[in-house]
Amino acid sequence: MSEIPNEPASANRPFTEFLRAHGAADMPHPGGTLLAHLIRVSDRLAEWGVPLAVQVAGLCHATYGTDGFAPSLLDLADRAILVELIGEGAEALVYRYASCDRSATYPRLRGGEQPVFRDRFAGADCQPTGEELRAFLDITAANELDVFRHNAELADRHAPAFYRLLESVRALMSPAAWDAVRGDLGDRAS
Repeated sequence: MSEIPNEPASANRPFTEFLRAHGAADMPHPGGTLLAHLIRVSDRLAEWGVPLAVQVAGLCHATYGTDGFAPSLLDLADRAILVELIGEGAEALVYRYASCDRSATYPRLRGGEQPVFRDRFAGADCQPTGEELRAFLDITAANELDVFRHNAELADRHAPAFYRLLESVRALMSPAAWDAVRGDLGDRAS
């Protein structure tokens, strides 16, 4: 994956064309289409100043589906296609995000602890590095903040618990991501 100076990952035409070619522009999602959501997530990550690989992973985070959004754009057997497009590091972040079994992993997120992740595809536990965990948490924050912004019912139902979840691991997130969570959801924390 080549560096894209001074541009968010969503400005990379091959990335967005890949997503479009695999149906993201036709898939409904809160706020319009999945493609629109993915671009907003990636752009928000860019605003937070996260590394380019994390922005790219945010752009492609739903390629294999997620624990909260089942449709996928690419079969897991075809991971090499995404690796070739976005690079091994960014694809590994996409896989980590997509494979996260939220019901097993989220309760393990606690301040000061390195959580164990449950891979919902493999049914195995793994422990991410600090850098992988920060990327996961930042992508999670950008994703959920966008969903909540475009779906009031989901925000009313899940935002308080999501805020408390991330509040407990805020030191593991990028400061800009935590500031955005606090700014967008802080009034819902109680």
